[in-house]
Amino acid sequence: MSRPLPPERSIPQRLLTLIFFLLMIVSCFWVVQPFILGFAWAGMVVIATWGMMLRIQRLLWNRRTLAVIVMTFIILLVFIIPIALLVSSVLDNAQPVLHWLSAGHLVMPQLAWLDALPLVGHKASHYYHQMVAGGGAQLLAMLQPYIGRTTSFFVAQAGHFGRLLVHLALMLLFSALLYWRGERVAMGVRHFAFWLAGSRGDAVVILTNQAIKAVALGIVVTALLQGVVGGIGLALAGIPYATILTVLIILCCLIQIGPLLVLIPAIIWLYYSGDTTWGTVLVVWSIIVASMDSVIRPMLIRLGADLPMLIILTGVIGGLIAFGMLGLFIGPVVLAVSYRLVSVWMNEAPCPDAPPEEVLEELFEDTRHTAERQRKTHIAKES
Repeated sequence: MSRPLPPERSIPQRLLTLIFFLLMIVSCFWVVQPFILGFAWAGMVVIATWGMMLRIQRLLWNRRTLAVIVMTFIILLVFIIPIALLVSSVLDNAQPVLHWLSAGHLVMPQLAWLDALPLVGHKASHYYHQMVAGGGAQLLAMLQPYIGRTTSFFVAQAGHFGRLLVHLALMLLFSALLYWRGERVAMGVRHFAFWLAGSRGDAVVILTNQAIKAVALGIVVTALLQGVVGGIGLALAGIPYATILTVLIILCCLIQIGPLLVLIPAIIWLYYSGDTTWGTVLVVWSIIVASMDSVIRPMLIRLGADLPMLIILTGVIGGLIAFGMLGLFIGPVVLAVSYRLVSVWMNEAPCPDAPPEEVLEELFEDTRHTAERQRKTHIAKES
């Protein structure tokens, strides 16, 4: 017995159905909103370390349970505990540093050579000595609005430190779940993308995977290595607050500014304080740290995906500005996928091989023929 065809729905029925589905999507997003950030970070970490998990699984007699436990423990030691300790250290030490600066203990150099500069030397020296008078207190007074904003920022972040720990715990939980059912989740995402856009959608998912690996290996790992090596050099040279400066080096490397923004002032401080030996050692150390960027990063990016360096760096910087720390992965993924899709679409058409002069002549000839046909048609209509 054949099924009767469903009656054709009217426009109000279709509109109400669309509204119902939109309400369901918004409601689902509202419910899972507290878990989105933790799940997104877990997805990035799992995608970047999936190959490591498979190698560990082979070493542990192909037992997925043991591999998940080991990877969860590695994430806890490598990501969760260091991030929590670093954030806690920054929040604890930020206020004493600001208080020390505002108390006038900062001794600024005199820069007597400013007087010898032609034309602007005397005015520059007078303005500089007026600005740094009182052990830097007047300098801090000029920067007071910005310091106030910085202080309020750290106070606000201290209030949200518990929320950060919750997100890190959720990242750990979701990472374990994704490690446990990674193949099934990946196939589900590929299935949905294939249903949505065919083979192109499936290719987008694969390119996203490659772009995340490239960013995780090339940008994040390089920044962490530079931060750790630079922090070791600062600690050995006796620079105070080496932990906070290590965090700043990592952040500067993530946003592609480089470690020298932190290391050069430390070198200047060592030479100014009279410790020329460790100042020279830190100069050599800084050159090594800065050169790691141009040696390690391209090699690691090539391991993740064969993508142009300009695409990755532009995506990292633009993603950080647009989306914050999560944009570190979102930006390169969007640009990498768009770059690959545009390349595929362009390769579907043959490359033009005609000389530019012939192309322009053909265009002008077609334009003249079209104008002539329009003129004849207009004359025929008038007659």
